[in-house]
Amino acid sequence: MADNDGDKTTIVETGGNGSGGVVAVVILIIIVLVLLFLFRGQLGLGGDKTTVEVPDKIDVNVNTN
Repeated sequence: MADNDGDKTTIVETGGNGSGGVVAVVILIIIVLVLLFLFRGQLGLGGDKTTVEVPDKIDVNVNTN
């Protein structure tokens, strides 16, 4: 067999198979969840306590003619 002393080409794979987009979406979801947790009081998403006031008596006036 003859030796090939010509130019040699080296192929370097960078691993760019689209996983960067998946990581970006996961980080975005985590940031949104953290912001929702931090501002849940202002958004009305489960504060420390919920107060429901029910009146003892309800007056209803019905006018019939």
